[in-house]
Amino acid sequence: MISIFSFFNKKIVRNNYIDIDIDIHSHLLPGIDDGVKTLKESIDIIREFKLLGYKKLITTPHIFYDLYPNTKEIIQEKLLIVKNELEKEDIKIEIEASAEYYLDENFFDLIESDNLLPFKGNYILFETPCSSRLMMLDITIEKIKERGYIPVMAHPERYNYLHGNNLEKYRELKRAGVLFQVNFKSLQSNSKTLRKIALDLIDNGLVDFIGSDVHRMHDIETLKKVLNSKDYKKIIRKNILLNNI
Repeated sequence: MISIFSFFNKKIVRNNYIDIDIDIHSHLLPGIDDGVKTLKESIDIIREFKLLGYKKLITTPHIFYDLYPNTKEIIQEKLLIVKNELEKEDIKIEIEASAEYYLDENFFDLIESDNLLPFKGNYILFETPCSSRLMMLDITIEKIKERGYIPVMAHPERYNYLHGNNLEKYRELKRAGVLFQVNFKSLQSNSKTLRKIALDLIDNGLVDFIGSDVHRMHDIETLKKVLNSKDYKKIIRKNILLNNI
């Protein structure tokens, strides 16, 4: 039996890229958030994922009541349209849908009614405002866990209120049971702070998932650069990633 350590540290190379073949954060359902706008754009980007060696995509449209008031039904309906088109185009890649939840009152209601779209069974991807810590953050995390879900913070490197103090604020969230999903494209960001925090999280083994957060075709080009970089090898070497589990 392969140990967890050896599983995550073996380097399977396909198309010159180290093999993480499940992406868990993207915006590939057309016309429902700030991601792809058309079905053609969706299919073109998914085809590129396939060429990069990905076997499965878990796409995560925003659910943000004030901007993108999506529901489970809207997301599943759009997913079916994309799946049907992939079949018609003979693009053999698995695609599922979860959501990237913004922590607002609507999200709290969704938790209370147990009307969520988790990924991988019981993981919930969420985001917060970048500038200030929500007063409801701690209680919401506890509510997620009480319902039997595992909270996953999307792109934690973006949140200014967590920066500084030698990553201690991040460690506090980890101790509270929050997992972290860092974005590939943060490693190519023009923001030195964003890139530094992402690399600090990676260097300290605090990353649980890595995600593309693809919205447009230009994000695919950024993804290709990261997959060929030393930073990507460092992610694999220093963190136990859960993407492929």
